[in-house]
Amino acid sequence: MADDSGLIEEVGETAGLVWHTLQDQGPLSYAKLAKTIDAPRDLVMQAVGWLAREGKVSIEMVGRNRAVASRE
Repeated sequence: MADDSGLIEEVGETAGLVWHTLQDQGPLSYAKLAKTIDAPRDLVMQAVGWLAREGKVSIEMVGRNRAVASRE
């Protein structure tokens, strides 16, 4: 099995960027969030999943899109 600690660290660091961005700017779509922190969408989605698992974000439908918001 390959060492994935680097990827896990990258997801964790991106989760921190996501959380701080949501704290500063409020709810954002996945696309806007990825553009704002200048990260690949799949990495942003992994980071959002990390934060959702920790109960730090909520994901809501806004029209036909999803928006992510911080809970704290």
